[in-house]
Amino acid sequence: MTTAFITLGFFDIIDILFVAFLLYQVYMLVKGTVAINIFVGLSLFYLMWLLVRALNMELLSNILGQFIGVGVIALIIVFQPEVRRFLLMLGSKYNVSQKITLSNWFSIDERVIPDIEIRSIISACEHMAKTRTGALIVIGKNTDLQSYAETGQILKARVSKNLIETLFFKNSPLHDGAVIWVNNRLLAARCILPVTDNMNIPGSLGLRHRAAIGMSQATDAHVITVSEETGNISYVMGGNIKVRITPAELRKFLEGDFSGFII
Repeated sequence: MTTAFITLGFFDIIDILFVAFLLYQVYMLVKGTVAINIFVGLSLFYLMWLLVRALNMELLSNILGQFIGVGVIALIIVFQPEVRRFLLMLGSKYNVSQKITLSNWFSIDERVIPDIEIRSIISACEHMAKTRTGALIVIGKNTDLQSYAETGQILKARVSKNLIETLFFKNSPLHDGAVIWVNNRLLAARCILPVTDNMNIPGSLGLRHRAAIGMSQATDAHVITVSEETGNISYVMGGNIKVRITPAELRKFLEGDFSGFII
């Protein structure tokens, strides 16, 4: 009578899939950052500990085991920005407080951008691209952006082509920084955004694009940039950027069609 060396049940398979999913999410969070080198180093350290245990090297196994014992605390300290980003991502996707609202009960979704405001922002971006006027526009989704808005000047104004162009005009006192657009209102201008630490971003992309990518990593917001140097329009979401998009592509993205988005 022979028995299988490894037996797998239904819950074992579910367990493996969950672990694989979590590891993939961790990899996506640290991909392209300095933290990926630390992550690889810790993984090799853990594999070495498993090998030492398998070879019954008691002394070395106990020494390495002491480091493994405090590994969770060390990971939280070392990967604090990535842990915060992961929790923000979960909170944004499963924000119950925003799901149970009167607007949701009565099918009123303020996050759906009206066509007149889509035309206004496309027209403004197209004109700013022609005049080489730099712009950084944050489009809020589920994450609360009030803390970022408070770094600038609170506006709470209606969206219009003229207002957007005036805010980013180079002699305007509010042109330096980002505009935050939430619930179809320009919530604030001259806002400071977090800059990404991704080392794989091309050198042709400046600080404005790095801030856009950093904001999309820290929150679920989408960001539009207009390059002051080249006049190119870019769209950023989830830490990914698509550069040199056309007004037609910008309209598709603002309408929620991301089928053509390329990482």
